[in-house]
Amino acid sequence: MAKLLLVGNSRWHWAERSPSGLRCWDCEPPDPDEAWSAPPLRAWAAVGALPAALALPEAQRLRLEQVPLAEAPAWLGIDRALAGWWAWRQQQGAVLVVDAGTSLSLTLVDEQGRFAGGRLSAGLALQLRSLHQGTAQLPLTQPDAENLPPWPRETAAAMEVGCLQAMVGAVNQAMEQLEDGCTLWLTGGDAQRLAPWLNPSPLVVAPQLCLEALDQLS
Repeated sequence: MAKLLLVGNSRWHWAERSPSGLRCWDCEPPDPDEAWSAPPLRAWAAVGALPAALALPEAQRLRLEQVPLAEAPAWLGIDRALAGWWAWRQQQGAVLVVDAGTSLSLTLVDEQGRFAGGRLSAGLALQLRSLHQGTAQLPLTQPDAENLPPWPRETAAAMEVGCLQAMVGAVNQAMEQLEDGCTLWLTGGDAQRLAPWLNPSPLVVAPQLCLEALDQLS
């Protein structure tokens, strides 16, 4: 069965249709030094450049100009365009799409479906890695804890809660600065981890928003 692929900043995100709906998963990028051939693809898109050794069929590539997000600038990442357009299409109103992945991207789409700006900062894993690299004693830790207390006693948990709260503050402040009627949509690999800490209501959690949009447009 032909698959969908979104090449992200740090991981490759896959999907295929199944009787129960869209089945999604992700993995590490293939090693460009090892032999690799792409499976049959229905459509694919890439946030950044692909190594020459990992070439994918251009005929199936979806580019930014094919995403029907009005007034999208040429520099906009296709992942943000896909997520912003599909959230707006389903909401039929203004949306702030928060993609909690390698970066924390905030993409605002107005009620007419036009790109209205955004914000970018470091995602959870990138923040944790930066803390380890920029300090003498903080460990290298991966975000994997659940039911974190608000005031952890252990260093790794304290790092994760601190970084999560930085992301929460950025999102909550953004929503406070927007007019009533704008709905928050949350997507990306850390969507489920971030959701319980957020205040805005209503909140739509859609971890596979980009792949769903790619499916719709293909």
